Amino acid sequence: MKADVEPLVNDGFAGEATKRTLNYLQNQRENGKNIVGIYCSYAPLELIRAANAAPAVLCAFANKTIEAAETVLPANLCPLIKSSYGFIKTDTCPFFAISEAVIGETTCDGKKKMFELISDIKPMHVMDLPQLPDQKEALDHWTVMIKKLKGFLEATFNRKIDDSDVEKEIQATNEKNRLMNKIFDFAALTPTPVSWLELYDLTYLGQASTTQDMLGILNDCIAKLEKRVAEGIYHGEKNSPRVLVTGCPVGGDATKVFKIIEEAGGVIVVLDSCTGMKPYASLIDENTPDPFAALSRRYLELPCSCMTPNNRRLTELDKMIDRFKPDVVVDVVLHACHSYNIESHKIKEHIQEKHRMPFLKIETDYSQSDIGQIRTRVEALFEMLPAKQRIEKWVR
Repeated sequence: MKADVEPLVNDGFAGEATKRTLNYLQNQRENGKNIVGIYCSYAPLELIRAANAAPAVLCAFANKTIEAAETVLPANLCPLIKSSYGFIKTDTCPFFAISEAVIGETTCDGKKKMFELISDIKPMHVMDLPQLPDQKEALDHWTVMIKKLKGFLEATFNRKIDDSDVEKEIQATNEKNRLMNKIFDFAALTPTPVSWLELYDLTYLGQASTTQDMLGILNDCIAKLEKRVAEGIYHGEKNSPRVLVTGCPVGGDATKVFKIIEEAGGVIVVLDSCTGMKPYASLIDENTPDPFAALSRRYLELPCSCMTPNNRRLTELDKMIDRFKPDVVVDVVLHACHSYNIESHKIKEHIQEKHRMPFLKIETDYSQSDIGQIRTRVEALFEMLPAKQRIEKWVR
């Protein structure tokens, strides 16, 4: 992509999703909205917004606070948990500071125990996430958990949440997701006119922002992308390897993997994680008499590795491969994230046997010590793909 191409989001924070989101949340608070911290994509954002609150993602992706966290937490724990706890322990997390309440979900043992350590700092509500998502009992149970969260938000902020408020937020989410998917459609073009950083910025901002606040941004992005296509502007090279990145949530220092892929000549066309495209992949049923059951069904469909059996992750990967036509799949697994680490074997078999595509698993943390090793492995992966073969695979 040309260096002088106007960025999709041109507000002074291009490429700085964290700063932009913090600025947005501070403005929301100044305008009278409450801020609710969340740790996972299973937190029902529509219910939070129905309570006249804005969600703030508290998961941290920085190496600098891990040493402080390890004075309490074991060293062989997931870096996301250590980083998140380290920011709270050192009182340096602006998102936690402005949060007036915190929602946790029982996605993994490490997070559950971290919630216990911080439960006396802010009002906290922990939702018991069922992990057999295909069973009817799971849907019933998660619906109950969402209704209990409604009670917590009402009591904490002294505000009544009506079903109609939730229904309006469901409709708003669907409108936002449709627009986000129009942008994702541009990533599916060959060559693609959009970069991974632009996609990352939009998906990150989209979790905190209301649909009303995103409408102008998203429509402007679509117009800019249409202009890029019309002018023949694209990201990378025409024969750059197209990469689907899946696995653990990736942000901050962990985006070193994205940068290495790009430096090695690849173009990331899919960010398949809960910090990427996954929260925007589907719509919520607007035609059910119980909006809480509709929320329950939609969120239980998120194919996180904490679920078992997590066959939906395979079917969603199939859809993404058909849509975005990647040449390779890279699975990013954070150290000590056992569920994603174990599941990686099944993902590898599925990608190689069904799609006949190269697959690379990268285990990493937030330090910079493994950059050289990752670069060597990514370069070797791309060398397996002759340029002519890459082009003909999807054009024929």
